[in-house]
Amino acid sequence: MTRLHDLDPGQKAAAEPGNHVWLGASAGTGKTQVLSARVLRLMLAGVAPDAILCITFTKAGAAEMAHRIHERLALWVRMDDADLRVDLNALGADWQQPGILDRARALFATVIDSAPGAIRVQTIHSFCQTLLASFPLEAKIMPGFRALEEGEAAELQRQVMAKLLSVPGTEGDAMRGHAAMLSRRMGQDAAMAFLVRCAHAFAAPFQTRILPPRRNDLRAALGLPDGEAEAWLATRIADGAIADAHVRAVAASGAGWGTKTGLACADTMARWIDADAPTRAARLGELLGCFLTGKGELRADFAGDKGRMTDCVDSAVRIVETAQYLLATAAAMQVADDLAAAWDLGSRFAEAYALAKRAGGLADFDDLIAIAGSLLRLGQFGEWVRFKLDQRTDHILVDEAQDTNTRQWAI
Repeated sequence: MTRLHDLDPGQKAAAEPGNHVWLGASAGTGKTQVLSARVLRLMLAGVAPDAILCITFTKAGAAEMAHRIHERLALWVRMDDADLRVDLNALGADWQQPGILDRARALFATVIDSAPGAIRVQTIHSFCQTLLASFPLEAKIMPGFRALEEGEAAELQRQVMAKLLSVPGTEGDAMRGHAAMLSRRMGQDAAMAFLVRCAHAFAAPFQTRILPPRRNDLRAALGLPDGEAEAWLATRIADGAIADAHVRAVAASGAGWGTKTGLACADTMARWIDADAPTRAARLGELLGCFLTGKGELRADFAGDKGRMTDCVDSAVRIVETAQYLLATAAAMQVADDLAAAWDLGSRFAEAYALAKRAGGLADFDDLIAIAGSLLRLGQFGEWVRFKLDQRTDHILVDEAQDTNTRQWAI
């Protein structure tokens, strides 16, 4: 018969029922052993099994901890007094306390005779599922709902996305354009992950819905011009934002320099001057490359003791400053448009995914967290639910607490 390993002083302090404990330990140093020991110590101290709630990070962790506890209680029933005293001493319990051996042997029957799942060892998602199943109407979730496993949720998300992109007509074209843009910018997997995050942002039923901003609204909020970025850029160039005289001055200086680089830059500027406004807009980056190094600094040819084009440095600086402003503004306009498109697609996906889950009576892991958190905060309903939980739960043990996120801690 396997006896318990003795807990070291730090572990015994962590297992002591009267202590509020945050335990820091490396992998493989016995965290699950300490958690199990604390549960055993609590029950030995007279705490009802169903008044203990253990939250673990994974289902495997929950199963392992529950197995250890039940196995130990079953062993205590059959142990002789000497071995049982050794076990209790290993836990840090006072084995000389009157009646403690009888209490230890009776715990297995106490757990068995209690309500099903008397010792609650659950993941946070399992806890939330149980909570919502107890208060489905208050939580505004379908009674008898089923929690989606991660693989099932991913498959449903793919189905929803495929249906969204198959819509005919103008609306479908817009959604397909948005999806193509997201895939180009982020990659297919990251784009899908972004849409799922959008869906999770709308998971809680009591949150105020915020409509995604339209392109014009977003442009206005960011202080950007209206219209298409390429057309705006072409218009600004046609209006003389970059003076031809400045470009000709630099081109003449470069041609006079006589080197390969100088002649190449002069040719680039000559072609730019001869082009129409849309073509100039498209080649503005090429023009800017004549003035800047790969690090974005003004070429040494325009300044310093060895500069060969210092006669046109003022023109060069003006061209660079204006071109950088124009290109940066056009890029910001495009980013704003892409962001508005991403939010539009994300909100459509969130709505479609929520409807698909509701139609099937389903909830994914993020739903469980978000809806449970909202339920606990909801006015008088939340007070009632918290009161009912408080009547039942006296001790909470959280495993791998450093991985518990903010919304889970709120619960």
